[in-house]
Amino acid sequence: MKEIFIERRDKLLRIAVKSNKELIESIVEENKDEPIIGEIYKGRIKNILPAINSIFVDLGLDKEGYMYYSDELKVKGVKKGDEILVEVIKEPLNDKGAKLSSKVSIPGKHVVLNCYEEGIEFSKRIEDKEKKNNILNNLEPLIGAGITVRTEGANVEIDVLKKEIAKLYEEFQDIDRKMKHSLGLKKLYGEDLTLKKLLMNSFGGEITKIYVNNEIDYEKIFNFINGQENLEVEKYEGYRNIFDFYGIEKELLKLRHNKVNLPCGGYIIIDRTEAMYVIDVNSGKNIKERSFNKTILETNLEAAKEIGKQIRLRNLSGIIVIDFIDMRDKSQKDIVMDVLKESLKPDKGNIKIFPFTQLDLVQIARKRQGKSIYEYMEEECSLCKGRGIILKLSYIEGLIRNEIIRMQEENSINCFHIEVDSVYKDKIKENIFDFIKEIDALDKEIYLNYVDNIEGYKIEPLIFQAQKDNLKDYKVTAIEKV
Repeated sequence: MKEIFIERRDKLLRIAVKSNKELIESIVEENKDEPIIGEIYKGRIKNILPAINSIFVDLGLDKEGYMYYSDELKVKGVKKGDEILVEVIKEPLNDKGAKLSSKVSIPGKHVVLNCYEEGIEFSKRIEDKEKKNNILNNLEPLIGAGITVRTEGANVEIDVLKKEIAKLYEEFQDIDRKMKHSLGLKKLYGEDLTLKKLLMNSFGGEITKIYVNNEIDYEKIFNFINGQENLEVEKYEGYRNIFDFYGIEKELLKLRHNKVNLPCGGYIIIDRTEAMYVIDVNSGKNIKERSFNKTILETNLEAAKEIGKQIRLRNLSGIIVIDFIDMRDKSQKDIVMDVLKESLKPDKGNIKIFPFTQLDLVQIARKRQGKSIYEYMEEECSLCKGRGIILKLSYIEGLIRNEIIRMQEENSINCFHIEVDSVYKDKIKENIFDFIKEIDALDKEIYLNYVDNIEGYKIEPLIFQAQKDNLKDYKVTAIEKV
């Protein structure tokens, strides 16, 4: 059984997926009014630079996007000032704007609709000519849009394809109408893409239960499911964060550790650099096998399986390099590669795996979807000038809030002593009101002090007056809360 937990608050969307009670995927998306992969915009060509084959496009946002000045666009004779429909294929990074494409498509589970193209095409993986002919004989081409049948589309009934195509075509017509008649530059398609993609991939197969924490998402998902078998949605009514209530927060915090132990006694180390993620495989205490080659193979096989799991769990994206233990036997490399591919199979369409290099390295390219757990949870330490990594204050605030709510629910306690690592002292003192508000303690009695070298924070309920008297110098006053 699969369980999907969806927690939305303010501008933050968090999604966790469990299969048979085991956490297998986590996605975090922050709404920062920046374009994300898959969104479609009505833009205007701001500049064309033939020397570097680039076009810069105004999207009506702070940063311009850019795209390749292709031969097709040259033939069309696009020029500065033209309005153009574009799709985001890479999110903005630092000072660089979003990478765009004039090849715009609307993905479904079984087919993809290609805007302003024509005809019916098939995924390269569909080789069965009989299936292709059956689909071609039973589907009508669309006006203004082409159809690409995905690999899964070859294995479903024609009526399923027709129903999905009709739904996607309605979305295309809406985009086309807005492109031609709406004023100004704006996003035309792409609200809640991450959620929509997740739901789309949840159709069929194993029984899936979806938990949400607000009425809007509940209604949206309920209508999206629309009687689909094996899918159920439930609204969580508790006051605590849904991730905290179901124990997911603790599991995510464990993922901050870069070392992951393997059953055989070996382990993997996951490190970040500015350019990529690097995963190192080590045999560690794996000395069970008498044959050195068998020890290496066993460790690499377990590592390959675990790496696929960790990539999805930590939501790693971009370039990922894996340094397996050296294998001289090519057949062993093939076995390890097969296991790695199998472990990443659920990551549909998001990932590309390259063969072993001469140095026994494997390179993976994974599309970005939301933030990695590191981006969401951590930040550079200001005290050591960026040489260390700490939990973000915003994340600490959420954890403290969860504990306060839990203690209040269990014991009706309204007074707390909170110790916070000194690295956060300046940030909190800049605006202590916001800190107290974020931990949901404006109506509570809080004693707050700062301590060196603790893991983020500590919190304890205050029950007796003597405890409060001993901590009176740390009490947050009413004036500070205003």
